[in-house]
Amino acid sequence: MDIKWIILDVDGVLTDGKLIYTSNGEEVKEFSAKDGLGLAAAHKAGLSLAIITARVSPMVERRAKELKFDALLMGHANKTDALRSLCERHHIELENIAYMGDDLNDLGALSLVGLPMAPQNAAPEVKRVAQFVSNYNGGSGAVRDAVEYILKSQNMWDSVVQDYTMEAHNHGQ
Repeated sequence: MDIKWIILDVDGVLTDGKLIYTSNGEEVKEFSAKDGLGLAAAHKAGLSLAIITARVSPMVERRAKELKFDALLMGHANKTDALRSLCERHHIELENIAYMGDDLNDLGALSLVGLPMAPQNAAPEVKRVAQFVSNYNGGSGAVRDAVEYILKSQNMWDSVVQDYTMEAHNHGQ
């Protein structure tokens, strides 16, 4: 496995999939700090990060910016086409992509990539095509679990942990 990009859906993967609206019509999304640290670790290891989502959301834009995502594709109901255009734009081979999705609209993209992944609470059809199914639900550590799986399988996990250990030692002096 030679994964260079991790591409994620948002609702049901980076969030628990619930859509919460305030009384004045604003949307609220909740993200996992564990997933965030996992994605920061992936970045430290040199992997590129992208989001492909059908919805358009300022919260997703903010989260992608905070975590230094390399690409953000919002408003893409056809995720397969979005995936193909991302590959063309960034000269990525499909086999070098890990994609995590949770529902039927992710099946096309999942069927094309080198490592299709799903959270524990994904649709049964998605879990059937996934090569990695997290022990965690979307929005509750599934992305962190997937990042750890990828980094360990590529022998990069120990060096990432070492980086965090060194940061702690350097700040303590």
